Amino acid sequence: MSSYTHFTLDERKYLQQLLSEGYSIRRAAAVLERSPSSVSREIRRNWAKYKPKAPDNPYWYNHWHAQNLYTTRRREQVRAALKPGTERWDFIVRGLSQWWSPEQICGRWEKEHPKAKKLSITTIYRYIRQKKFPDITAKTHQRRRGKKYVRRDSNCNTIHPDRIIPEWPKEIKQRKRFGDWEGDTVLGGIGKGLLLTLVDRKSRYVRIGLLEHKTAEETRQEIERCLAGLPVESLSFDNGSEFAQFHELEAALKTLVYFAEPHKPWQRGTNENTNDLIRFFFPKGYDFRKVMEDDVARVEWLLNSRPRKCLKWKTPAEVFSVALA
Repeated sequence: MSSYTHFTLDERKYLQQLLSEGYSIRRAAAVLERSPSSVSREIRRNWAKYKPKAPDNPYWYNHWHAQNLYTTRRREQVRAALKPGTERWDFIVRGLSQWWSPEQICGRWEKEHPKAKKLSITTIYRYIRQKKFPDITAKTHQRRRGKKYVRRDSNCNTIHPDRIIPEWPKEIKQRKRFGDWEGDTVLGGIGKGLLLTLVDRKSRYVRIGLLEHKTAEETRQEIERCLAGLPVESLSFDNGSEFAQFHELEAALKTLVYFAEPHKPWQRGTNENTNDLIRFFFPKGYDFRKVMEDDVARVEWLLNSRPRKCLKWKTPAEVFSVALA
C-alpha cells in the first residue's frame, strides 16, 4: 500500500471540474484514483462557506479557496513533537548545550530510544533559527556560526620523512585497529601558544595537549605525555617542523611515523576534521596563554562524549573503551 499524499492544486482543480459536471464523490474518486473517503474529507474540510453567485456544483467547492485553507493550516499547525518540559525537549537542549549538532542529537536519540518517535533534524534547526530554545542560538551553539567554511592548506615540506601516508598498510587505511593516531597542531595568535591534537582513526578518540612554543622537543614531549598508557600502532603527521623529532618518537613509543605529502591535508582527513571541531571552542587568533589545562580537558571530554554518525551514534569514548579494556 502506498503512503498517503496530500491533494495538489491540480487535483483540487480537477475535482472542482468533476463536481461541476455532476460527478458523485465515488465517481470523482475513481477518476482521481483516490479513496472516496479522502475525497469526501477534502470537500468537507475545504468547501467554500459562502454561496457562490452561480453555484456550479452542490458542494460549493473552489480549488483556489481549498488550496489557501490547506496552506494556512499547514503553516499554523502546532508541532507537538517539541514541547518544553518533555523528555524530547530536554534531550535536545542538553545536546545543544554540549554543542552537539542536530544530526548527532537525532542519531543519539534513536540509538537510546529505538521505539520512540524519531526527532527531526530540520525541526531542531528551525527551532534554533527561531530562538525557541532558551539561551541557544546559531551563533553560539552551531559549528559554523552562520559563516561559510573555507579550507586553507598550511602544510609545508620542512622535513624529509622515512614514510609517507600513501604507504600505509591496509590495517591503517581500513581503520581495522585502535592506536593509529593522526596528529597536528592548532595555532593561536602570533606568539600566543598552540594546541597539539591527536585523534585515533578507528574510534575518533581525541587527545589534546597545550603547547607554549612550536618547537620539536616540546611537541615530542607532549605527544609522549598524551599517549602514555594508550595503544600506539602508528603516528601520522603533516610536514610541520614541530614534528622533526619523529625518530625519537619512534624509539620512545616503539611505533612507526608517517607523513602526509606536501599540500595534501586530506590525507589526514580525520585529524583535519577534528581540528575544525576544536576551532569552534578556540577560534583563530585565540590566546592559549590564558587557557588552563582544565579548559583543554573539558573540550577534550566534550568531543569524546559526542555521538558520531560514523560510529553509528556511539561516542568516541564508548568505542575507544574497548581498546582500553
